[in-house]
Amino acid sequence: MFTGLIREIATVKSFVGSKLSIKAKLKAKLGDSIAINGACLTVVSVNNDGFSVELSPESQKLLAIENYENEVHIEPAMMMGDRFEGHVVQGHVDTVGVVEDIKDNGNSYDVFIKVEKKFIPYIVPKGSITIDGVSLTVNDVNENSFRLTIIPHTMKETLFKRYKKGSRVNVETDMFARYIAHILKYQNVNTSSLTWDEVDAISTLF
Repeated sequence: MFTGLIREIATVKSFVGSKLSIKAKLKAKLGDSIAINGACLTVVSVNNDGFSVELSPESQKLLAIENYENEVHIEPAMMMGDRFEGHVVQGHVDTVGVVEDIKDNGNSYDVFIKVEKKFIPYIVPKGSITIDGVSLTVNDVNENSFRLTIIPHTMKETLFKRYKKGSRVNVETDMFARYIAHILKYQNVNTSSLTWDEVDAISTLF
């Protein structure tokens, strides 16, 4: 589990085949889960200046893989007792979005991102979304896109400063929105109410 708060912008040393080698200040351990550009990956080797993770062919097909070069966002998985500062992020990228436009408002930036229409039900106005691992709030939702407002600090301290029209980004929608949508779809098919077991299962998520 992650919070969507970037802990470091790390440097990609190499990406050969399925192995991604990262130079980072973070002292990772073998087997650690680390979100890299929002995707939860497992540390398979450790060295003096960083670590390596492995990306399966399935992951490489799903992610905006062209962004796994030069610099990347990283966030280690939460530990028991850590302060919860962002929102609930699983590190499971749902889809790749495309930046449609970036508007400089002077004291903020509006970023418009397009996604496949089927993912729009999981994107909630004023709800949470994760873009390349960064926890953000959705301002508006349209038929097949949504708008984010980025403050100058976030723009400066994350890879958002490099995005431009046409850039592809990893998108993880709100976990609770996904679960609720799935439950409602299930109810519509079976025309039955929730059982107490289902209620208990949902309550454990909060």
